[in-house]
Amino acid sequence: MPKIYNGKALIEALPTMSKPRLRKLWYEQFGSPPKPKLCMVLMRPVLAYRIQEGMYGTGSKPATHRLVQQYASSDAAKPRYKQGTRIVREWKGEIHEVAVTSEGYEYRGEIYKSLSPIANRITGTRWSGPAFFGTKPQERGK
Repeated sequence: MPKIYNGKALIEALPTMSKPRLRKLWYEQFGSPPKPKLCMVLMRPVLAYRIQEGMYGTGSKPATHRLVQQYASSDAAKPRYKQGTRIVREWKGEIHEVAVTSEGYEYRGEIYKSLSPIANRITGTRWSGPAFFGTKPQERGK
């Protein structure tokens, strides 16, 4: 892990850093570039945590690291739907169709990161998107 000389200032600067600068810092901290599609919103807290590890000498134990790696390679970490999938729901006599794209979920020309804001837009109330669209995984044994 690299030595952090002014970690506090570096963490405070994260919100204003450009994506190229965040990618460079990621490489400095982890020794490899971030995944190409990793967004800045996710890079910042991970980098802040890594910088704090360097400052305070803390970090995850090898057993925790192995569990994270196992989860990352498991089916639970993989996207639920393939690009091109259409999710359809009828609500109050109107048909609503969502398309799964490489950017997220497209509904009426707008891209969303999850189904929940789409369900909210349709109903005007807070809903779990997977519950509203009937795509919530069923519990085993029931």
